[in-house]
Amino acid sequence: MGDASKSLPHAWALAARNFEQATVSADLLLLWRLARQLFAVVLVCTTGCAGYRLGPVNGLAAGEKSVQVMPFINRTLQPRLTDAVTSQMRKELQRDSTYQLSSSVDADIILSGELTGYLRTEVTLVSNDILTVRDFRLSLVAHVNARERVTGKEILNQSVTGYTLIRVGSDLPSAERQAMPLLANDLARNVTALLAEGKW
Repeated sequence: MGDASKSLPHAWALAARNFEQATVSADLLLLWRLARQLFAVVLVCTTGCAGYRLGPVNGLAAGEKSVQVMPFINRTLQPRLTDAVTSQMRKELQRDSTYQLSSSVDADIILSGELTGYLRTEVTLVSNDILTVRDFRLSLVAHVNARERVTGKEILNQSVTGYTLIRVGSDLPSAERQAMPLLANDLARNVTALLAEGKW
């Protein structure tokens, strides 16, 4: 009985030490896993941004070449699109600053386009009247052409689409007129991105 009572505290001490070691091992394992995950996140973040560059990404220095925006030809039945799109195209090219905007005939690049489609698509209906549209999605399609003035080489020749949403209210024509600059701006941003990124 005496030996058993002496060995009991020893067994408890041994069990406590084993428990502490197991706890330390579990903590170390958890820290190791967290460190591995943190390393993986850092690795993904640093390599994911390795190809990112500020400014133009088409190989040109900012403002190295100039572009002249010709008035877009409106082939749709929607009035006043030409002025809105041409104006927004000029503003967006100035904002992006990959190209220098030029109004003279000696620009390096001539940008022109035809507005070929204007679509109105129902997005949501009035909750208590399934025949009445509450929101429309407006789409404006343009076939855009950009070419070098001297060589005539085509830089961009494709259809580009711009979108915006409108809430109808009681006056659809008025809502569309108010949304025209937003629609034209989205189209202009998409065209400018194609020119700036060199995705031709």
